[in-house]
Amino acid sequence: MVLARGMRLLAGAMIVACTVLVGPSAPSGAPVGRPLPVGAVRDVVPNRVMTWNLCNPCEESNVDRAAEIATYAPQVIGLQEACERDVARIRDYLESLYGLVYHVEYGTVLRNWSRCGGVPWHPGAYGQAILSAAPMTDRVNVEYPDGGSEDRGYMAVTTRVGGRPVRVFNTHLAERRQEQVRAEQTDVLAAAVAPYDRTIVLGDFNAVPDAPELTPIWALATDVDPRCHPSPVGACEPTTEWHTKFDYIFLRGIAPRTHRVQTSAYSDHYLLHSDLDAT
Repeated sequence: MVLARGMRLLAGAMIVACTVLVGPSAPSGAPVGRPLPVGAVRDVVPNRVMTWNLCNPCEESNVDRAAEIATYAPQVIGLQEACERDVARIRDYLESLYGLVYHVEYGTVLRNWSRCGGVPWHPGAYGQAILSAAPMTDRVNVEYPDGGSEDRGYMAVTTRVGGRPVRVFNTHLAERRQEQVRAEQTDVLAAAVAPYDRTIVLGDFNAVPDAPELTPIWALATDVDPRCHPSPVGACEPTTEWHTKFDYIFLRGIAPRTHRVQTSAYSDHYLLHSDLDAT
């Protein structure tokens, strides 16, 4: 009797542990999406773009990440600190739970077991990703010559925002206190952006707006926040939980209509999105 009771307790503990690890599921075993807040959009907003650093390594549910994105349903989403497997699951949840269909392109810069799991001889792919409701073409993936303490790079695709073609870049620059490395990286990025008249540059730049290393980008583009500019007196809205602005949507040849910074319980970076004037 004692043995049987002990086995039942062990089985119950295993069920609880599996529920915690896997997350909430329907009776069939399919994940259950959390209800979206009142006022959430019902379909992709064709002129909306978003950037979001997912936080990695962080023990966050891809179901919850998908719900955060689905609340605002942008046409284009740039993700940083993204594992390829996580992005694939987020994309699947956006479709299966919320009816939002996206194409995806990856900008892998390294394979890292501690960040993205897998097996030691085949760790998961880590870097950037772009999701777009419209097809994407002409993808490029560039690793910066010097990533700093970790490999970093940018990716770019051509897609449509507001019904018009646009070149979209997504990047993640070197970590804080690596200003000189970031300066070299923005030189590379600016040279890639400059040939395009209509461009959106998304990403985590790990630098405040008046940081000297952002000068090449400010020379080409403007931030979606009209109050935010490369000056110490600019009123830039913070995009991280440590109250700094590191995340940007830079525009070249395109004007913003509105922008919003939304805090998130699922990352140390906030979601930044903007509705653009496609004309």
